[in-house]
Amino acid sequence: MKRQIVSSGGPWEDVVGYSRAVRSGAFVAVAGTTAAQPDGTVFGGNDAYLQAKRCFEVVERALADAGVALQDVVRTRMFVTDISRWEEFSLAHGEFFRDIRPASTMVEVQRLMSPEMLIEVEADAVVP
Repeated sequence: MKRQIVSSGGPWEDVVGYSRAVRSGAFVAVAGTTAAQPDGTVFGGNDAYLQAKRCFEVVERALADAGVALQDVVRTRMFVTDISRWEEFSLAHGEFFRDIRPASTMVEVQRLMSPEMLIEVEADAVVP
C-alpha cells in the first residue's frame, strides 16, 4: 500500500517528526491543526470563530494535497480551551461540514501549544 506524506513546510515537522497529513491507501489522517501562522503568531486573535475557520481552511488544503476533498471526511475532532465558546467553534465547523456531516467530537483541554490558541482540529477521510 502506497504511503503519501503531506507537509505544510512548517519548522516543527522535522523537529517533532510528524506530517500535516498522511495518506495510506484509501485513508487520510490530518494532524492536529491550529490557526498558527508561519511567523508564529496565531490568526484570529481571541476570536474563536476565526481561529476555527482558519483551522478548517488548513485541513481542507492538506486534504487537497493528499488528493481528497472535504466531502471525503468521515471524522473530525476539535480540542478547545473553553467549551463555553462551543457555538463559535461549531459555527465554523458547520460552514465546512453542514452537508457532509462527519462524526464529530469536541472536547475541552487545559491548554494548547501556545496560550493564544483556542482550538486544534484533526480530521480523517476515506477516499471513495
